Amino acid sequence: MPACHHWRGLELGRAEHGVSDMAALWLSRASTQLARRAARRLPAGRGSGEPTTSPWFLGAVPPPALGSTAAVETSRRRGFCSVRRFAGESSAAAATVVDEEPENGFVASDQQAVHFPGGKVSFVAEMNFLPDSMKERINCYRVLDDDGRTISGSRFQEVSKELAVKMYSEMVTLQIMDTIFYEAQRQGRISFYLTSNGEEAINIASAAALSMDDIVLPQYREPGVLLWRGFTLQEFANQCFGNKLDYGKGRQMPIHYGSNRLNYFTVSSPIATQLPHAVGAAYSLKMDKKDACAITYFGDGGTSEGDFHAALNFAAVMEAPVIFFCRNNGWAISTPTTEQFRSDGVVIRGQAYGIRGIRVDGNDALAVYSAVHAAREMAITEGRPILVEALTYRVGHHSTSDDSTKYRPVDEIEHWRTARDPISRYRKWVQGNDWWSDAEESELRSRVRKELLQAIQVAERMPKPPVADLFTDVYDKIPSNLCEQEQLLRDTIMKHPADYPTDVPV
Repeated sequence: MPACHHWRGLELGRAEHGVSDMAALWLSRASTQLARRAARRLPAGRGSGEPTTSPWFLGAVPPPALGSTAAVETSRRRGFCSVRRFAGESSAAAATVVDEEPENGFVASDQQAVHFPGGKVSFVAEMNFLPDSMKERINCYRVLDDDGRTISGSRFQEVSKELAVKMYSEMVTLQIMDTIFYEAQRQGRISFYLTSNGEEAINIASAAALSMDDIVLPQYREPGVLLWRGFTLQEFANQCFGNKLDYGKGRQMPIHYGSNRLNYFTVSSPIATQLPHAVGAAYSLKMDKKDACAITYFGDGGTSEGDFHAALNFAAVMEAPVIFFCRNNGWAISTPTTEQFRSDGVVIRGQAYGIRGIRVDGNDALAVYSAVHAAREMAITEGRPILVEALTYRVGHHSTSDDSTKYRPVDEIEHWRTARDPISRYRKWVQGNDWWSDAEESELRSRVRKELLQAIQVAERMPKPPVADLFTDVYDKIPSNLCEQEQLLRDTIMKHPADYPTDVPV
């Protein structure tokens, strides 16, 4: 394959990546300078009559003249040399650096550095391999200590009394909802459930820092985000019981919530598949110049999936306004993080892809709120992805299908349930500001429990979706093979009625 075609096969066009004319000019100058340097190293006999070939230019034809229209157009086609901002440098600043560079392409008189696509690279005589890990672990941002007092010198986003009380109330509501739905599953009233015990601060505080225009792509342990956005207890109950008012028409398993109205994508159990989707959603917001971002949640286990790495690289290259929020609770079902990766958690991985990140105490509501608030601002105003790693602990079992005491020490679970409970810690802070009282606590818990029990009774009595709904909402016109399957199902139900639920209309 001709070398010039090889270039075109490797590179994406300017139209796809929006390389500016300034960036294109920078690229043409850099390429030309490199070609000149290589030409000077060729034997004198090669200087006349024979085509000059540079190891930095893969074509058989020399690069176009510096500053010419052809040079600009050539640079526009080169994805390999597309300019990406590093350390806050703009394309204009990069171009200025090139203008100041000596003609031979090197930046120092001793020729120990060169401008390579992406920035300056220094040469060293000593062979050094990068260490496998840093000497010290990355710090974790925190605002409240274990007793609910603000740490001296801590910087955080201020919250009003109204917002602080609402955040606390929703955290309590989520806790009660988890307890009652879990008990309902144990009673055989719903088939499956999954709690957020120990991660209430992550759910509610992160949601509070977002705008309703922001798009949420959850994993499955973030019902509190949906609760904050206005999903009612009755809507939660309808979904878990799969009745005719369930937006998924009973086709999904319990806890696979979703709401178009609240910009909350439907939960999907396959791990990490939502991450690349979030990048695409964020890039669409950027193209439409929306004052919004996308946020996607995932656990530490999700970072072991290829979709995690693909999504981070995708977001970094496209500069998509997306927040990657990792709930590092130490366990991917029964697999501890020590058996998943050897890196310093998850946040360190962002640097490898050119993504800014922060590690935060996931059991500190104020820290989570402040971190996500700042991350959202950066994502939108700077047009960049942000990685947030929240250190927390899954106090409950992975789901109702799991018994975590088989692989975790009971005293470890109890320590996190009591000493590091995010709700108790946040309540101490709210109550310390005289914004909450024991009487209000009692009234809240009583009211939420009563409302939820009522919602469950209504959801249980509500009829189920008809059998026909199994075959709709995929094709505009149902194809013949699905019509045959539907008729076969109806015939089977008529022949064996005792084997099928009686509350599903045929």
